[in-house]
Amino acid sequence: MKYVRFVRTLFLFWRTMMSAPNEPSFRESVDMMFNRAVALMDLAPGLEEKIRVVNATYTVRFGVRLRGEIKTFTGYRSVHSEHMEPVKGGIRYALGVNQDEVEALGALMTYKCALVEAPFGGSKGGLRIDPREYNAQEMELITRRFAYELIKRDLINPSQNVPAPDMGTGEKEMAWIADQYARMNTTDINARACVTGKPTHAGGIAGRVEATGRGVQYALREFFRHPEDIAKAGLDGTLEGKKIIVQGLGNVGYHAAKFLRDEDNAKIVGIIERDGCLFDADGLDVEAAQKWLANHGGLAGYMDTHFDKDGAKLLEADCDILIPAALEAVINMTNADRIKAPLIIEAANGPITAGADEVLCDKGIVIIPDMYANAGGVTVSYFEWVKNLGHIRFGRMQRRHEESRHQLVVDELERLDRYLGDAWSMSPDFKRKYLRGADELELVRSGLDDTMRVAYQSMREVWHSRDDVEDLRTAAFIVAIGRVARSYTAKGL
Repeated sequence: MKYVRFVRTLFLFWRTMMSAPNEPSFRESVDMMFNRAVALMDLAPGLEEKIRVVNATYTVRFGVRLRGEIKTFTGYRSVHSEHMEPVKGGIRYALGVNQDEVEALGALMTYKCALVEAPFGGSKGGLRIDPREYNAQEMELITRRFAYELIKRDLINPSQNVPAPDMGTGEKEMAWIADQYARMNTTDINARACVTGKPTHAGGIAGRVEATGRGVQYALREFFRHPEDIAKAGLDGTLEGKKIIVQGLGNVGYHAAKFLRDEDNAKIVGIIERDGCLFDADGLDVEAAQKWLANHGGLAGYMDTHFDKDGAKLLEADCDILIPAALEAVINMTNADRIKAPLIIEAANGPITAGADEVLCDKGIVIIPDMYANAGGVTVSYFEWVKNLGHIRFGRMQRRHEESRHQLVVDELERLDRYLGDAWSMSPDFKRKYLRGADELELVRSGLDDTMRVAYQSMREVWHSRDDVEDLRTAAFIVAIGRVARSYTAKGL
């Protein structure tokens, strides 16, 4: 049975490559990686197909009166798997949004949620639009109408389908969607839980904006806790001093780069954006580069280091860690054989195509896959959803009690300090740090760190315990698919 599946996987790959001059689509790449994993599993007959296929994709077309005329927009919401509900997945705003893309992203959300044990099925949405062409008032009108079209079809609902931010969207769009849902469901006490990624003053949670970038940092920290894994990548030591190139300085890339530089003493030597790249072997000022990008719309003209219009070349430069943090398929069959980074962590969704993945693995490059590496966003979204359903912020009930218990310890230490005199004393600033109870942000970071550690260990166990699993991506798929399969089996399928 396993041999038959393996042959079928190879045939799918050959047929796809022969039928098109270019590489497989994003959706086909995800399916090919899925098939590579299930060929090594023993699933019940028919269950493989049930897990793989998209349950439903809805296309909505709606008009909004803008600038004296009616403009028609096309949006999508794809539901990949309802093995658990609600389903979860972001909404992106971009001109390139299409059905293939949202279906691929929805599938990745299913596996991502399963891998990090967030109790959601997978979904994804998108609106074909360039947000830069419209002002804030126009974007609110468009967003509210798009939300209306989805809400009335139960494609936004706290117990059925819970969106979040994605490329081109953020806190303000999520706040508009949440308010639109509340207006249409005036008696739903859990209305705020219909969407995550909201501002903190509108039911959001501390740490959500940074969550995906923070998750990338925690993923790398966990990788570097295992000498055997570090050796597989041909590296040694810790994150300190490691040369990192980041492709995409948006929300995810910026926070990942900032935290790795400021807290782990890594060196950000390269930044790639759509108009070119920056490189400095001594390390870049991430905050300054991000501010320049925000003010000028690109990196051109940034004077503190070398700028090159050919940003794609920097993907192939020497470095210790490469972080693709922007779009799909930036590493593909045209450049995979020239990639030199021994360790790649996929902060974006699908930045490496299926064909390129094979090439990189054959070269011995270790890839920390997207379904794990960028799961920080959905993990903290899960915390926000729980907070909204609980109607209380994290830490409110226990923080002062925690401080009171710590005070008992400090009182005893101070008594000992007085008794022993110069022979012993508390470290400077110990009392202030120890007495302070954890606030919501610290609890969120703690929960995210624990989630990323446990998820990595589940992948790592498969990676190291099975001779037929040669990479972390396949291990991640095996763990995730196994959990989805068990969920469906428990439902009686």
